[in-house]
Amino acid sequence: MASEKAPLPFVYTFMAGAIAGVSEILVMYPLDVVKTRVQLQTGKAVAGADTYNGMFDCFSKIIRNEGFSRLYRGITAPILMEAPKRATKFAANDKWGKFYRDLFGQTQMTQSLSVLTGASAGATESFVVVPFELVKIRLQDKASAGKYNGMIDVVMKTVRNEGILAMYNGLESTLWRHILWNAGYFGCIFQVRQLIPQAETKQGQMTNDIIAGSVGGTVGTILNTPMDVVKSRIQNTIKVPGQTPKYNWAWPGVATIAKEEGFGALYKGFVPKVLRLGPGGGILLVVYTGVMDFFRNMREAKGL
Repeated sequence: MASEKAPLPFVYTFMAGAIAGVSEILVMYPLDVVKTRVQLQTGKAVAGADTYNGMFDCFSKIIRNEGFSRLYRGITAPILMEAPKRATKFAANDKWGKFYRDLFGQTQMTQSLSVLTGASAGATESFVVVPFELVKIRLQDKASAGKYNGMIDVVMKTVRNEGILAMYNGLESTLWRHILWNAGYFGCIFQVRQLIPQAETKQGQMTNDIIAGSVGGTVGTILNTPMDVVKSRIQNTIKVPGQTPKYNWAWPGVATIAKEEGFGALYKGFVPKVLRLGPGGGILLVVYTGVMDFFRNMREAKGL
């Protein structure tokens, strides 16, 4: 079993999480655009420039009909979001881990504590990300291309037309999405690290982190994709006074999609999502671990 490294002050975990998050989004963002487009498509796809028959069809049509730069449309909101989002994820995971170890009288993390800690960190993270996610979803949707001139325009029009609370549309489904993903991610990281041989070199440690993070990202994605589909539809729905949106709450939304489009529709966008968050989970863990090690070495050199 790998020994646990000494904890660092909150500011270091926050900074390391922020750097890891921005690194991951810069590499993997086009897959997120494709995922959102496929998820927002209701019913069965038919031939046409505005419908997609899968990830590769979506990629090719976006590039051919809208230009390569469209794959990075809306990236400002995620970049601004990724720093506080990933920073909150890892910092909250550290804080909740310490809280639960003290609460249950454990000196080290266990599998069940890792799942509980990850779920709690995911819930904490949700409150940070919802407004940014709403802006990102509305900018990524092709139907919204002419409605908004950028991130600030989305915020202004949403608040003016739907009210300030509309920025938190989809909070409940986002809570479920992040609780499920983080529980799977951190729970798997703990388990995989126990199963693979302990690394003797820095290169070996990086390889182990890529494996553990990728497995965790894949399992988390399998668990939370239905909630991600529902969240995308809730946040892309313009609230109209006096009308109840078709997609309003998480679990009823899951039931509606399964009933009208079949169970498979709950996994729309799964391939680009898992291709992003599987390897993306590895990137997150490698960068986070590397930055934390850098901070530890820096503090040791200063005698702190």
